[in-house]
Amino acid sequence: MLVRLRSLILCLWLCVGAATGVYAAATVVIVSSERSPAYVEAAEALVGELERGGLPRAEVLQLTALEWSTAAPLSPKLFVALGTEAANVLAQSAPGAPVLCTLLPRSSFERALQLSGRKSSSQFSALYLDQPLNRQLELIRLALPAARRLGVLWGPESHIHASALKDLAQASGLELEEATVGRDEPLFSSLKKVLERADLLLAVADPQLYNSSSIQNILLASFRAKVPLVAFSPAYVRAGALFALYVTPTQIGRQAATMARGVLQGKALPASPVYSQDFSVAVNEHVARSLGLTLEADALRTRLRSREGPP
Repeated sequence: MLVRLRSLILCLWLCVGAATGVYAAATVVIVSSERSPAYVEAAEALVGELERGGLPRAEVLQLTALEWSTAAPLSPKLFVALGTEAANVLAQSAPGAPVLCTLLPRSSFERALQLSGRKSSSQFSALYLDQPLNRQLELIRLALPAARRLGVLWGPESHIHASALKDLAQASGLELEEATVGRDEPLFSSLKKVLERADLLLAVADPQLYNSSSIQNILLASFRAKVPLVAFSPAYVRAGALFALYVTPTQIGRQAATMARGVLQGKALPASPVYSQDFSVAVNEHVARSLGLTLEADALRTRLRSREGPP
């Protein structure tokens, strides 16, 4: 009910904005891939933070990617793209103002750059949705200090991170047990080999490997092997992963607003994309107990944040 109300308010706002000429007056234009709950949540956090920072709500225009393609010419000081489709649409155009892409993983942003022939710069940058590898490994050390062999499956999109993870794992005292799954190769033979050698399995955001069709079987295999799965989504924790490190849409929206305020104050976007400063941790306590572990999400988040300093 709340999500429907939010969507209704957003639609009414867009209609009123078009009628009063807010298109021409927009200082910040938010282009969303869609109006699903996560996008609405991120947009609300972004707009709310901008408003608290002194930018009138009337100067923020929200459009979907489809609406952007038919909108009148816009000349804001900043575009914010929420999601992969919005990033692709803006990458393929010449918006005439800096673009901050967010609510999308690193792989999707890099694909948008490749398809458009762009390079990341202060005119086209990103705030990633996925978490940096060093933060993930630090959480693993906090939650599972006895683990020594880190299992990971690489797919076509995630394999570019293999070298970086190997270096970070060695620095953390972890031995990497890995396998690469090609586009037409079966997943579970590689999974079985990794689970036979690993103390835990780190899920990486690769749609060929981890998706709605495969996740239940992966979780079942890891549970039977008594090798906990460390995930990147709270939904996977609810489904049976031991814990996950992730950023919420609200956290993304707030940091995007901080970056947007910098642009409005004359600063440039970071030429190299950045990861979220804030983050959340989810724990499946039932799975933890079955493995003889006692883990608390809030305590892990607090300890991990203290290692990094304030966001």
